[in-house]
Amino acid sequence: MTAGLDTQPPSGDARKQAPDVLLDVRDLRVDFRRGHQVVQAVAGVSFVITTGETLGLVGESGCGKSTTGRAIVQVERPTAGSVTFGGTDLTALKRADLRRARVGIQMIFQDPISSLNPRRRVRDIVAEPLDIWGRGNSAERDGVVERMLESVGLDPDVAGGRRPREFSGGQCQRISIARALVMEPKLLVCDEVVSALDVSVQAQILNLLEDLKTRYGLTLLFIAHDLAVVKNISDRVAVMYLGKLCEIAPADVLYQAPAHHYTTALLASAVEPDPGARKHSAPLAGEPPSPINPPSGCRFRTRCPRAEDRCAAEVPALREVAPGHTVACHFPLVGPVAP
Repeated sequence: MTAGLDTQPPSGDARKQAPDVLLDVRDLRVDFRRGHQVVQAVAGVSFVITTGETLGLVGESGCGKSTTGRAIVQVERPTAGSVTFGGTDLTALKRADLRRARVGIQMIFQDPISSLNPRRRVRDIVAEPLDIWGRGNSAERDGVVERMLESVGLDPDVAGGRRPREFSGGQCQRISIARALVMEPKLLVCDEVVSALDVSVQAQILNLLEDLKTRYGLTLLFIAHDLAVVKNISDRVAVMYLGKLCEIAPADVLYQAPAHHYTTALLASAVEPDPGARKHSAPLAGEPPSPINPPSGCRFRTRCPRAEDRCAAEVPALREVAPGHTVACHFPLVGPVAP
């Protein structure tokens, strides 16, 4: 691969961080206007990802997890908050500086087929980022494209001259991964990358991502709704509900001893092939409230079996209930009641 472009732009707010923190998201908010109404898609989300880590972000449809990923890449500009990547706040950058800074962040989208230009050949699709940034000469770019296609399990001589419609969904996702890797990113935002694929193909793509993470020293934000998929690939898991984070914990801890009532409901709704596996609480009833008019206090209280008057009056803050385990709940399943 060619040498990576320096991801430090000439301007921007450089925040002091621990040396192993690659991404620091603080009070991120994304609002969408609908006439005179405001949809609060993301409402004050904060988390960090350390170098080499995989953070899984899970939640039911409409909770704002994909919008969070798009806001990190600045596809959707945040309404408020900061996204600090490599010590630089991306939200404070002007357009030219932002383009250079986010070369180090690449996104893999949910639909592997529609994310590829149907008119272009695979070789040109993968080479496009190199062409835009003028990396190397033509022969050098061709070499990078061949190595990237080989690294994702595709024969460049066979696949390079074909168009996306000639490939399956899993093969198109491999092409998308190759395109994301040619610029040598430090962080990959994987937005539901296996949800449109068959189960057997899902396993192949997950194994591929693990191999590439090790080979190229990648850090991953893995967005999904399938808890089994997230458990297998993530070091830590963050659970999201109606635009807010409910719980963050190491993957094994969260699946064995969830602290938030919503997390237990998600675990109960997951299909478990082992009949002797531990069962959590019954799945949730009802629909999530509207993000246009969310409930006061805790947003989950309208569906929570433990809700009390305090839950309507106070917004629960993320607090640590065990080492590395934080939860936003006044009455968690693990740890003491909130003071």
